[in-house]
Parts: sequence; structure tokens; C-alpha cells
Amino acid sequence: MDWTLFFSALISSTLFPGGSEVLLLYRLHEGSHPLPLVLIATVGNVLGSLITYAMGRLGNEAVHRRWLRIGERDVARAEHGFERYGQPALLFAWLPVVGDPLCLVAGLLRSPLTWFLILVTLGKLGRYAFLAWAVA
Repeated sequence: MDWTLFFSALISSTLFPGGSEVLLLYRLHEGSHPLPLVLIATVGNVLGSLITYAMGRLGNEAVHRRWLRIGERDVARAEHGFERYGQPALLFAWLPVVGDPLCLVAGLLRSPLTWFLILVTLGKLGRYAFLAWAVA
């Protein structure tokens, strides 16, 4: 198990910056088999999104703005996307800047956990699989 990739992917999908895609590409360049790497990165990334979802579900708006320092604009953009597109917007939780606040908003709005996990996993798996395919 590539724990470095797992934790990089986990941290990258919380509200902290990270570069799991770069590490995945590096591991592929080293000659590692793509399938395990894509699965490890996906599981780590989904777990990080689940942590962000839980912060939204368990916290309150004042805590998010004060402690997590999420910008008003990022949250407003995520709320707008979530309201406009509904649950399918979670397919884009992998996007930079918008993805993490989108997961937080899903928690704040009490999005069903099952749909959250399915849609976020599909989007993140698709991103990592595309990267692995693109360099193969």
C-alpha cells in the first residue's frame, strides 16, 4: 500500500492544499501499476471529502468561517452550484477551489450520505483514472 499517496490524496481533499495528482503521476512514471494507485488515491481523496462533509454536517456556519477560514465567495459559489444542479454537482467535488467548499456545503445542507459517497467517488475516480490513462 502506498501510504504516501493515500495521505497526500486525503489531505488534498480536505480544506488544506495538496498535490496528490502530481504524486500519482510520479508513481506511474516510476513504473507502478496504475490500478492500485488509482484506487489508493481515490479512497484517500474520498475519505478527505467525507471529513469535510462531516465538518459541514456537524459544525455551524460561524465555526466554518472563523476556524476553517473558508472564503465567503467560495462558499457562495459552492452553494449556488449545489442549489442550481442539486446532488449531481457533487460529481465535481474534485475541482480545485470549488470542490472542498462543495463538500462542506453538502454537509451543511444535509445531503444524503449515500448519494454524497456515490457521486463524490465517481467524480474522483474518474479524475484519477483519466490521469493514469493519459500518461499510459
